[in-house]
Amino acid sequence: MEEAQEFIEKVRGYLSSDAQLVEKAYEFAAVAHRGQVRKSGHPYLEHPLHTAMVLSDLKLDADTLSAALLHDVPEDCGTTLQEIESQFNDQVAKLVDGVTKIEKIASQADIERARSELQAENLRKMLLATTEDIRVLLIKLADRLDNVRTLGALAQDRRYAIAKETLEIYAPLAHRLGMGKIKWQLEDLSFRYLNPQEYHRIAKLVAAKREERESLVEEVSQLLERELLKVEVKAKVSGRPKHIYSVYQKIGKYAAQGKDFSDIHDLLALRVLTGSVSDCYKVLGVVHSLWHPIMAEFNDFIANPKDNGYKSLHTTVMYKATQPLEIQIRTYEMHRSSEYGVAAHWRYKEGKADASTSRELSWLYWLGDWRDSLDSEDFLETFKSDVISDRVFVYTPQGEIKELPKGATPLDFAFRIHTDLGYRCIGAKVNGKLEPLNYVIENGDVVEIIASRENKGPSLDWRNPELGYVKTAHAKAKIRQWFKKQERGQCVANGRQIWDKELRHQGISLPSLDKAGSLFGYASQDDFLAALGSGNLKVSQVALKLSSGLEPSDEMVKTVSPTKVSPIGVKVMGVGGLLTRLANCCHPLPGDEIIGYITQGRGITVHRKDCPNIINEEEKERLIHVEWGEVEQVYPVTLQIEAWNRVGLVRDISAIIAGEGVNLTDVKVTHDREDNMTVEYFTIEVKNAAQLARIVAKAYSVWNVISVTKKGEIDDNRENN
Repeated sequence: MEEAQEFIEKVRGYLSSDAQLVEKAYEFAAVAHRGQVRKSGHPYLEHPLHTAMVLSDLKLDADTLSAALLHDVPEDCGTTLQEIESQFNDQVAKLVDGVTKIEKIASQADIERARSELQAENLRKMLLATTEDIRVLLIKLADRLDNVRTLGALAQDRRYAIAKETLEIYAPLAHRLGMGKIKWQLEDLSFRYLNPQEYHRIAKLVAAKREERESLVEEVSQLLERELLKVEVKAKVSGRPKHIYSVYQKIGKYAAQGKDFSDIHDLLALRVLTGSVSDCYKVLGVVHSLWHPIMAEFNDFIANPKDNGYKSLHTTVMYKATQPLEIQIRTYEMHRSSEYGVAAHWRYKEGKADASTSRELSWLYWLGDWRDSLDSEDFLETFKSDVISDRVFVYTPQGEIKELPKGATPLDFAFRIHTDLGYRCIGAKVNGKLEPLNYVIENGDVVEIIASRENKGPSLDWRNPELGYVKTAHAKAKIRQWFKKQERGQCVANGRQIWDKELRHQGISLPSLDKAGSLFGYASQDDFLAALGSGNLKVSQVALKLSSGLEPSDEMVKTVSPTKVSPIGVKVMGVGGLLTRLANCCHPLPGDEIIGYITQGRGITVHRKDCPNIINEEEKERLIHVEWGEVEQVYPVTLQIEAWNRVGLVRDISAIIAGEGVNLTDVKVTHDREDNMTVEYFTIEVKNAAQLARIVAKAYSVWNVISVTKKGEIDDNRENN
């Protein structure tokens, strides 16, 4: 096999005598996989070979490459780990075992098992194995990269599932490890199968003016190299390729700002590689002397590296005063780190990371600490919210830096320091000033936790997501665990409080406790309340199950006839979700032949085709094909909200209603000047009882609100207004 020979020659080039182990592993795998083929019909041996080739690009050690070649041998060929250890060494066997355990989970799982549960357990095992040796994760990333390169041979549903998992889990993992080269390949390949139409559309946009861009890049590169020679700076200047998924993300971001594809600055991009950090700043000075910089686009990631260790200078300048040009400036070592991440620094023979990777890998050691305290679903939630989300860096009063996900609160900070501190937390100071526990921490904040002497445990309010006390899954899991450990009597009391205080306030028509318990499989109401109070049964689960089976009744909603038609039920050119409204001139109803008119700034107005305004329309190019989708029924209901009066109260409640995508048709406010009490009536149009319950629950979280109830009937004088 020609590829195998090229691989062996490459390995010999940087491993010298250690390459013999890799050659032996290849020959062993070739014999073990003889006669086996992949779904594509190609020899199965191609897969472990390609996996090892990815890792050889990272210049990994002989043990890792050997394990990559052998990683499917125990599962598919019946070879034992003891045999692998005797033929190679204990390190190779250990790495193969780590990867094989992950594969076993996927292959032996019950086919009916929920995909999210399988994914959670798979991720948990992989990351816990990684805390012992990060090379397990590097092999798995290379394995996944080769798998997504060959997804075309699989059935469509399987392709979609693997691509989705890759984009949600493996690509962020590669980013967290600083492995940019693998990250963008995983993203682009996954995106190709998840959204093929958009993938090919963007690919064509990027390619449309490729020759023009390449010519311009060549012109700018030569000019910059000449100027750098004048100041005696040796540098390599080259164009930087654009990746389809990153362009897709930018298009979405720019569209939200009213911009289009042509406004994306870094489609035209240069990369400058130098020998030292001081030369990087010299290059920056030359660049800014040649072209006017856009200062809002400047970032110094050398002085302030990203949380995955990425370092570089980023600047955008106006070339010839008309063309935005992004330039990245970094050393050769920084470039290697950005491409290969922790793999560029890992000292395998010593079995530990060097100083340059210790901070970048701190999240792995957190996961190791949580191995016994989180179940699989909590582990997956923790990984997504606490590990691969955007980060903020804050300080303890002693000056120690702590890393938290963006949006974290002082309470999250307390649980990150120590679980006991979280349980005893009663307040917090941020930058020396007292702040509420649901304050959102920002980069550079100094956070000091005020703790009680006694461990009173978490408040029930901390479990209410609407109040925003905790962001991290780690803190949420610890709070749930505390309630699980309480005595049964206390759990029953807590459950009854939740039932009376939280569920009843959500506006759900509650059955008897015995009936509710039987719905969830509990023998008695105390068992049900204990599960609710301990956290084994979540409030959201109960609310969803109870509300989903309810049909709107006279008590919940007041129906009108005929049913109101929502413009959400209209599809534009076969696509739903665009901004539409029904024309007041012809009042189209489901069943009518309709057509859309593109307005200036107000989306699409839907008319009947025989509407005089449409027949007499002169700008025919503004007409667009529309069709009826699923027409939704909406039911008006009036909420009576009692609260202490304050500025902005109506605005805050209206924002909650708008956030649920619900139409607000009427507001009436009455005031009692003696005690500053206000009673407000909001008439809204809801789809079902579950949606109404969510709005009621959120309204209770508004500051100064005392009660939220449904009015049975709308006052006659209000209907006539």
